[in-house]
Amino acid sequence: MSNAVLLDYNGVVVNDEPLHFAAFRDVLAGHNLTIDAGTYYADYLGFDDRSAFVEAWRRANRTITGELLRILVEEKAERYRHLTKDGVPPVPGAPGFVHEAAQRWPVAVVSGALRREIDAGLAQLGLAGAVSVIVSAEDTGTTKPDPAGFRLAARKLADGGRVVRHAVVIEDSLPVLEAARGIGAGCVLLATTLDAAVLAGADAVWTDFAGRAAADLEPLFRPLR
Repeated sequence: MSNAVLLDYNGVVVNDEPLHFAAFRDVLAGHNLTIDAGTYYADYLGFDDRSAFVEAWRRANRTITGELLRILVEEKAERYRHLTKDGVPPVPGAPGFVHEAAQRWPVAVVSGALRREIDAGLAQLGLAGAVSVIVSAEDTGTTKPDPAGFRLAARKLADGGRVVRHAVVIEDSLPVLEAARGIGAGCVLLATTLDAAVLAGADAVWTDFAGRAAADLEPLFRPLR
């Protein structure tokens, strides 16, 4: 039996959702669109950048082309780079928890973030060597709650000689709970972005990783479909 831990990045490893909201809001403002924090956290959390901009344009009854979408994603990436030029704050306890988990099981990051953002954050926190596989926005054509990213991570781990039979997903948004259920994995939701009461459908709800040990995941692994 081989277990694996599948981590989201934003709101799980790094506490940067407010920065993503600010970058998204600023880009929208440059194109005469507005969004408030309540709408972002209720409706856009879990989207990758492409899906978020497509949804914003749909709600505004505006047409978005492939070229415009490419420009918007790059504008947001540049804004995010500016906001994180002095580093990205980790979720409390995340670096130590990830290192400890990696000593027991393979760890994959599955995220709608851009690969360069994930690489930079993991390097900053000293976690690059602890993560066996990264699935980023560039790797799939869908976004959560589609479980394609989780399935791709399991395949990449298998290609590296680690066949995954059981997994637990650690996330911070409700769309991912649906994605985790879609592959049969257990799911821990962190209340780093949403109120804990909203996340009650998960196998476990943690405030963050402070005071948590990798062994706390043992009863939460579920067989993959």
